[in-house]
Amino acid sequence: EVTAVVGPSAAGKTSLVRLLVGIWRPVSGSVRLDGANVADWVRDDLGQQIGYVPQDIGFFEGTVAENIARLGPADDAKVVMAAKLAGMHDSILSFPNGYETMLGETGHVLTGGQRQRLAIARALYGSPRYIVMDEPNAALDDASERSLVVLLRALGNDGVTVIFTTHRPNLIAAADNLLVLSNGRQVGYGPVAAMLAAARQA
Repeated sequence: EVTAVVGPSAAGKTSLVRLLVGIWRPVSGSVRLDGANVADWVRDDLGQQIGYVPQDIGFFEGTVAENIARLGPADDAKVVMAAKLAGMHDSILSFPNGYETMLGETGHVLTGGQRQRLAIARALYGSPRYIVMDEPNAALDDASERSLVVLLRALGNDGVTVIFTTHRPNLIAAADNLLVLSNGRQVGYGPVAAMLAAARQA
């Protein structure tokens, strides 16, 4: 299923995301992936199972291909597939050295939209079955946002569990469920259609 997490600023969306991918440990309770506590996983093993798009996107000193492959052994076919799914393939081909273009502090300068789509490609690399995205459409134009909606729906239909936060309502169209946060607490959760209908009545 695909779940959208919404709420005002400082509602706790990014904090929840960091808990969901094991960056932070909960003070109480646990986050479990296939029944196993995320905090107990070996970090490198967990990284291979999760696709993650942070709100603050950074890239390592390395090539575009190496960054998409998360600096692990790069499978060229998987790198290209991830880039195509993220709508980034054609842009990469226009870079000075294509997939071998260097990124990082001294590397090729990316636009905000390119950074976001490249981060999405990195999250998709290796076809993980659990993907968490924090504001994945914050820097996307309308066309890229529509493509992201299509991608999220396709991932859900393919059996991938996707959780994303957003401030922009267009992306909610891709979700099955809607989680509403306020002041660090859940104030609503359910199927998108039912949640929106209840909001209109309220």
